[in-house]
Parts: sequence; structure tokens; C-alpha cells
Amino acid sequence: MIRKFIPNRLVNVAKHLPEAIIANCRYGFAGRKMKVIGVTGSDGKTTTVNMLYKILKDAGKKVSMISTINATIGNEHFDTGFHVTNPSSSDLQKFLRQSYQNGDEFMVLEVTSHGLDQFRVWGIPFEIGIITNITHEHLDYHRTFDKYVQAKCKLIKNSKIAILNKTDANFETLKKVASGIVITFPFDFLLKLKVPGKYNIMNAQAAAAAARVLGLDNNSIRKSLETFLGLPGRLEEINNKSGIKVIIDFAHTPNALEQALKTLRPDTPGRLIAVFGCAGARDRAKRPMMGKIAAEIANVIILTDEDPRFEDRNTIIEAIAEGAASAGAKEGLTLFREPDRTRAIKLAIKMAKMGDTVGIFGKGHEKSMNYLGIERPWSDQKTAISALQDAKQ
Repeated sequence: MIRKFIPNRLVNVAKHLPEAIIANCRYGFAGRKMKVIGVTGSDGKTTTVNMLYKILKDAGKKVSMISTINATIGNEHFDTGFHVTNPSSSDLQKFLRQSYQNGDEFMVLEVTSHGLDQFRVWGIPFEIGIITNITHEHLDYHRTFDKYVQAKCKLIKNSKIAILNKTDANFETLKKVASGIVITFPFDFLLKLKVPGKYNIMNAQAAAAAARVLGLDNNSIRKSLETFLGLPGRLEEINNKSGIKVIIDFAHTPNALEQALKTLRPDTPGRLIAVFGCAGARDRAKRPMMGKIAAEIANVIILTDEDPRFEDRNTIIEAIAEGAASAGAKEGLTLFREPDRTRAIKLAIKMAKMGDTVGIFGKGHEKSMNYLGIERPWSDQKTAISALQDAKQ
């Protein structure tokens, strides 16, 4: 309780910074012995990390990576499907040393605004810092959008080369604070990806820009990206024979939800049914925004739990519903409330007909759901498969 009244900055300097210094000393500043590429942004971080890792791996480079959903250190693979993107500074330095001892030349690291603000990546001089985009997110922690942007800027202030999205609204701000060379994307580079979505083209462009900086040629980069098959919980289709398309996606920000829905809309001859919620004890301002976006693009919205934590689930849903109603959604016709996520997914699949798409958003790859601070086992994938089987009966 007392922690709520202590400024983040004080906690970061008094607690997290000393922890990071000790971790670096303990593991020999391993991040200084490799070329570390950091990837941050509101959306697209995980995909960009995995794309760049694949490019380097396909080119025969010695490389490790850490992302939200997976990590590969040397020849060991780890599942990281919980709620923290950056490991603690101690775990991160341990991974870096393990990677260095494996003979790796490169480490591709997903970096969050929390990780940057809390000094978890302190002591790592980044060869390249990539910012995919910056949109509304994490204002529960940073309080203001400007402070959120400032946290992201810490990556490119500590990078020899900054790779920036020139279509992002914050581009000029980012360009000014970058301490090294600035490379921009998108650029003239034709790609035919297997993964859908215009935003994945942008992710691929960011990865390609970094690979070019690291000396790889366009042909090898293109070949690697065009054989990239996607990731769990990123527009992941649940195969079935019902004639209903069921998609699971991690979209949990207004921008990500909008882009995911816009990707699914043209390929849906019938109705687009969106199942989603918003996390408790997190950015409250985005809740009506996401409701409004969903109502403008989807035909039917089913609001449900997404890690309510200590908040009242119905209060969260009400805030989303207000945004949806402002865009014309009607309770009982195009807008439904079902806090129980299992029942919500079953409801969506039960009401879906041939040609419809059911999009299940917010959890993606994650394997737990937080209720009252307790992580309970959860899987959107398993729940959707079960719902499809029940619908057959």
C-alpha cells in the first residue's frame, strides 16, 4: 500500500538502478561484448524481434533473442508467455553472459518502456535501437503520454544507430533525441509476406533496415522474411471445418486492435465478431477508445475479462461499453457483456455462421489470467478449440 505513494523515479533510482549495476558486475558486462539490437514500440516489438532473429539466423550468424513470447539463448529455447517482456536485470545479464559464452555475435532484445524506465537494460550499449511506433499505452505507469515517449527515447539515446518509423506521429521528436545515426523506414523494398496485415509489412521493414545496417544483402533479407510464418497469438488462425474463421491476436492497445480488425475486415464475407476486454489496474483511458474502435469496424462486440486483477470486472466492461455505445453499438444486438472469458468465446462461436470471423483479442500467446493478483492457467487457443468442438454437438 505504501508503494502507491512512492514516486516511480525514486524507486527506480534507489532500487532498480543498484540492482542493474550489481547484475552487470556479477556477469561481467556481457552486453558490451556483443552487438545488442534493442526493439521497442507500442506494437510490433515481438514480431520485429523474431523477424530480425530469423534473418540473422538464416544468414548463418550466431545470434540469440528474447521476446515477449519466446527466447532462444544459444541452443536453448524458453517459453516466456506471461506478463513481463523484459526479464529482471539479473536474469537479463545472466542470459547475456550465457549467449556470449555460446559464441554469439548478436542479441536481439525486446525492450519495454517499463524496462527502460526501471534500468533493466542499464549497462548495455545498444548497437541498434529500433522504435516500431508509439501510440497510446501504459499511461497507468507513465501517467502522461509525454513521459511514455521519453521512456522510449532512452533506447535511442543509448544506441549507435537509431531505426525509426518515419510515418509515426512522434518521428520528429524521436529523431531529435537520437544520439547516433538515424535510419528510417519504410523504404523502397518489395516484400510478399506469408503473414497478413499492413502493420506486418512495417515490422518487416524495421527488421530489414536493421539487417541492412548489419551488412546483410537485400536478397537474403527478402528470402528470410518471405518465409516467416508468424507467431503464436499474432493473427493466429484456429483451423476448423465449420466455415467460421477463428483468429487469436494479442492486440491490447487501441492502435493494435484497430489494425487487427482492419486486417480481418476485407477477408470476412460475413460478420466480424470481436471478443475482447481491457486489463485491470492498467491504462484506464484506453478502455472507451477500444470500445469505440471495435464498434466502428466489427459487426458484433462481446466484452469480457482480460486480467481484471483487483478491479471489478463489470466496471472495466462498462468503460469499454460506453465507448462502443458512442459509436452506435446496441446492447443485446451488436454489443454483449460476458465477463467469463470462456463463456464469451463460446458465445461468439455459437452465434457465428459460415463466412463469419471471430476475432479473440488481448491475450494472444499468454498462458495465464490474473485474478486478484493470482495467475491462473489460461489459453485462448484451447478455449477456442473446445468451443468449436462444443458447437458441433
